[in-house]
Amino acid sequence: MRRAINIVPGSGTRILLALLPFLLIACLYVVVSAERRAANPGDKLLPPIAEMATSMDRLATEPDRRSGDLTLWSDTTASLQRLFIGLGAAAAIGLVLGLTLGLLPVASAGLSPLVAVISMVPPMAILPVLFIILGLGELSKVVLIVIGIAPFLVRDLAMTVAAIPSEQIVKAQTLGASTWQVMLRVALPQAMPRLIEAMRLSLGPAFLFLISAEAIAAESGLGYRIFLVRRYLAMDVILPYVAWITLIAYVLDWLLARIARRGFPWAYAQEARR
Repeated sequence: MRRAINIVPGSGTRILLALLPFLLIACLYVVVSAERRAANPGDKLLPPIAEMATSMDRLATEPDRRSGDLTLWSDTTASLQRLFIGLGAAAAIGLVLGLTLGLLPVASAGLSPLVAVISMVPPMAILPVLFIILGLGELSKVVLIVIGIAPFLVRDLAMTVAAIPSEQIVKAQTLGASTWQVMLRVALPQAMPRLIEAMRLSLGPAFLFLISAEAIAAESGLGYRIFLVRRYLAMDVILPYVAWITLIAYVLDWLLARIARRGFPWAYAQEARR
C-alpha cells in the first residue's frame, strides 16, 4: 500500500491544491454575504464582492477631493516607503551585529545578553515612548519596525554564524586569513541566505508594527486608511485593504525567496533534489 508520506503531487496538482482553499473561502463568503443581505439589505458587515470591487475602483482611479491623489496608490506608496526603510535598516543591523556576535566570542559575551533582553521588550509597548521622543513623523514609525524585528535578525544570524563548523574557521586562519577575511569570505556567504529567510519570516511582524503606527499617527498609509474608515463601518474598504496588504506581503515573500534561490543556489541544493 502506498503511504501518504510518499505521495508527491506534480506541478499542476500543486497549483490546484493551492487554489482550492481560496476558492472554498471565496464561495463561503459569497454565500454568507448573500444570506446576510437577504435578511438585512442594510447589512455592512459582509458586503458583496461587487460592492467591494466598486469601492476599490473608486479609490484606485478617482482623485481624492482634498489632496488630489489616487487614494489607494498614495496609501500604498507611503506604507511601502516606511516598510522598506525599516526592513533595510533592520537587515543591516542584523547582518553586522549577527556576524560580530556569532564570530567574536568577546563581543558575544558582552552584547548577547543585552540583545536577548531587548528582543523580549514588546515593541507595541514602547510605541508611545517613540512618539514622545521622536515625534509623530516618519522616523518613529520606521524605528518601531527596526526595534520590532532587528533583535530577532541579530539573534538568528548570530546562531547561524556560531553554528558554522569550526574546521572552516581553522582552515581559513591556517591559510593566513585575518578576522575580517574570515568574516567576509567564510561567515558572510553562509549568513546571507539565512538573513533573507529571516526577513521573510519578519514580514508579518513588520506589517503589524507598520499598520499599528499608521493607525495611531499618520496622514496617509494603508493602516491609516483602515482606521479612518472604520468609524463609518466601511467594510467595503476595510476588507479589500486587508486583502491588498496580504497580497503585498505575499509578493514580497515570493520575491525574497526568488532572490535567495537565485543568489545562493548552493544553500538550496538539497531542497532541489526532493
